[in-house]
Amino acid sequence: QVQLVESGGGLVQPGESLRLSCAASGSIVSIRAMCWYRQAPGKQRELVAAIAKAGTTTYADSAKGRFTISRDNAKNTVYLQMNSLKPEDTAVYYCNALPSLGPAYWGQGTQVTVSS
Repeated sequence: QVQLVESGGGLVQPGESLRLSCAASGSIVSIRAMCWYRQAPGKQRELVAAIAKAGTTTYADSAKGRFTISRDNAKNTVYLQMNSLKPEDTAVYYCNALPSLGPAYWGQGTQVTVSS
């Protein structure tokens, strides 16, 4: 089992930045990739960014150039640095852990609201 706890969400104005954190605990050695997803009201959950165990990263087109996913292995924490935020980035952001076998794990989500 893996437990994921997100933090760092909040209300910001357009153009501002936020950094989300996802602290993982439990059987983390089995995790092959960590991801950030988001779900806006009335929309499907979508992948925002991912970082593999080897360190390679993947971004949604909407996140490229503005968001950066990173990790601190010593703290078992994954981050999502979000810059130049737009109102369309408003969503609940979820941390996701992909194990080598079995279903993915999800955090409880953190709300990000971008509004003037």
